Amino acid sequence: MATATTRTTNPLLIGLTLAVVALVVSERRSDAPWAKGFGAYFAFGLVIIGIRLVFRMFLDGQHGTHILFTLPEIPLPEAAAGIRIGGPVSLEGMLAALYDGLRLATMLICIGAANVLANPKRLLKSVPSALYEVGSAITVALSVAPQLVESGRRVARARRLRGEVGRRTHWVRQVAIPVMTDALDRSLALAAAMDSRGYGRTAGASRGSRRVTGALMLVGLAGLCAGTYGLLDTTAFGPLTAPMLIGGVAACAAGIRASGSQVQRTRYRPDPWALPEWGVAAVGTGVAVVIVVTSSIDPNQLNPSLQPLVWPSLPPIPTIAILCGALAAVIAPPPAWASRSTGFDLDDDADLGTHAGVSTPDQLAALLRPKVSR
Repeated sequence: MATATTRTTNPLLIGLTLAVVALVVSERRSDAPWAKGFGAYFAFGLVIIGIRLVFRMFLDGQHGTHILFTLPEIPLPEAAAGIRIGGPVSLEGMLAALYDGLRLATMLICIGAANVLANPKRLLKSVPSALYEVGSAITVALSVAPQLVESGRRVARARRLRGEVGRRTHWVRQVAIPVMTDALDRSLALAAAMDSRGYGRTAGASRGSRRVTGALMLVGLAGLCAGTYGLLDTTAFGPLTAPMLIGGVAACAAGIRASGSQVQRTRYRPDPWALPEWGVAAVGTGVAVVIVVTSSIDPNQLNPSLQPLVWPSLPPIPTIAILCGALAAVIAPPPAWASRSTGFDLDDDADLGTHAGVSTPDQLAALLRPKVSR
């Protein structure tokens, strides 16, 4: 859905994408702490739109003939020719800023929806053994945003219990810094726990083989990044997009095969990948493919004209494709709800140890050992 959003500035299609994503989240999110922060991503999106509008208003507001108002213009030296601060602000310029800001905010909300619906720790089970070294970094990076939202809720709850709501307070010192520090500390604790348990360690691999594997992965990732950029940016050099993608995939496949043979680990309770998982992946991929193909054939359907100014319309094929994204709310397996009596997920050993206050296997075994009365 985020990839499809990059190809359109139509506010109606973007709004429809937001509605579909919100529907899927409302139907398939669990009651985990990180699953309650979807509203925060909407707030971040509104901030992005506001910043975009303000910058466009002061720096380059005149983009058409329909002038809304005029701001005082600041004179600049000749060295800053072509740059204007203030002056007339047009309706076309503000709409262009609104469309771009709405598109960027929707991409952020789509990524936030993925963080809300998925458990970053479960991602480690599905990461191939060749990606163990970067898997820990990716997991820590993905867990920062959900933990930031969770830390904000914890600080707000603590302030309410202390009766500090409504009082004059130093937000940076008493709210912002504790929230950011707590989220970062939790992410670093996850990384330290993974490292102390030997996650990603290779045994019996020579230095030369590790260098070859690392070089293949770096070349493959660079090719994938360049090819993906060429696919998303319509102004990029098109003939190099397909070769870079194919070469990147081939190099990554070779690196994964070479690195995977160096790591021998067993998996405990591997996550299933059955028909529902394939269905969700197919739905998301299908939406992206339809929108990308439509933008290549007729981009005017996805990008309403601002000069002359026209009212955006809903093209039928992209609209149906985006609506099909709502099928994920039906296809996806139901979420694993936490126990109402204990307050934690009985299927997650990590959550069990965290919520019960245990840190060693012996303490966990003592907690689970049945108590026998005399």
